[in-house]
Amino acid sequence: MSQIFGWTVHGDGKKISPGAVVNPEERLSWPRTIGIGMQHVIAMFGATLLVPTLTGFPVNTTLLFSGLGTMLFLMITRNRLPSYLGSSFAFIAPLIAAQGEGIAVQLGGIVAAGLVLVGVGVIVRLAGKRVLDAVMPPAVTGAIVALIGLNLAPVAASDFASQPGVAAVTLAVILLCSVAGRGMVARLGILIGVIVGWVFAAVTGQLREGATEAVAGADWIGFPTFHAPSFQVSAVLVTLPVVIVLIAENVGHVKAVSAMTGRDLDDVAGDALIADGLATTLAGGFGGSGTTTYAENIGVMAATRVYSTAAYWVAASTAVALAFVPKFGALINTVPGGVMGGATIVLYGLIGMLGVRIWQDNRVDFSNPVNLMAAAVAMIAGIGNLTLTVFGLELQGIAWGSAGIIIVYPILNRLYRHIGEGQFL
Repeated sequence: MSQIFGWTVHGDGKKISPGAVVNPEERLSWPRTIGIGMQHVIAMFGATLLVPTLTGFPVNTTLLFSGLGTMLFLMITRNRLPSYLGSSFAFIAPLIAAQGEGIAVQLGGIVAAGLVLVGVGVIVRLAGKRVLDAVMPPAVTGAIVALIGLNLAPVAASDFASQPGVAAVTLAVILLCSVAGRGMVARLGILIGVIVGWVFAAVTGQLREGATEAVAGADWIGFPTFHAPSFQVSAVLVTLPVVIVLIAENVGHVKAVSAMTGRDLDDVAGDALIADGLATTLAGGFGGSGTTTYAENIGVMAATRVYSTAAYWVAASTAVALAFVPKFGALINTVPGGVMGGATIVLYGLIGMLGVRIWQDNRVDFSNPVNLMAAAVAMIAGIGNLTLTVFGLELQGIAWGSAGIIIVYPILNRLYRHIGEGQFL
């Protein structure tokens, strides 16, 4: 346990030198680490609570297993891979499809998906780095990381347009703090922007109707509601394709953190998949929604250059504690769409640019038609959120873009090498 919680202090614990980063095994002073951890909580909170709200799952239970799943993830990856596991949007469609069967049947599908993901993780861990190199070279991983962020662009744009004044204030504060700020002002730019945006919305009367009453009426203490899973073949089959998205998001997360920290973390990819699979299985076993590595928190790391897993332990512990405080959840739900629009237009954009950075760092050659065509098709499928129904299951842009480039790239590459360079031109 001492190794798990044995972070070294970065520098003097107060400042980050120009061009330097706070590595996963490092931390800033505890007050600063707690502040950054709270920023991660704010970044993940809205999306994590949205999934149970849409699917009818108990919110507090989902939040509890989100925090516990993050702790499990950090332990299994030995604090090498900073990540927050929040509710996966990929589960929304299959859970809604099985809603008429009851929550127990829905949970059965989540547990099944989690177990399959664990199996994939075991295969990746046993086969080693060569599997990732063969299936997901830089041209592929860069596209997947980019489309994960850019796929969410319409959500950010819609939230921004819903309250342009509030969104503009939030965005301006985040940009000002991140670029012109120094020290913790720069590190906590997103949190500061969200708070200022919320205050501006409150002062100008732009909080949603009944928001303050909802906070006042919420209990201070409330215990999560637990449910047991029940397995139904049809519900399981509808849910299993979600595993494709979870694989892409986890591997994309590994590649993104590798690019940001300048470290080769491919050997942790199998552990990451196993950890997310176990977290999803645990959540589904007791009434929570399936989990995944969170894009919003990648954006926070990119903005702050703090990759300390200590901050994620703070975030996870906070989520577990808040699962028993319904009033805080009600308070977070008062954050207007415009505030989230101003924040996510930065966060999602940063993720998209991380994909571009992976291409740059690995000198991906886009004069090669294989790289060019595969990435082009995947990006448009992802950004345009191509949505098609297959055998009654609706799959969206991240699934099509990720699965498409993973399958199509080796086929195109084989054709190109077989026919000979220049034959496609």
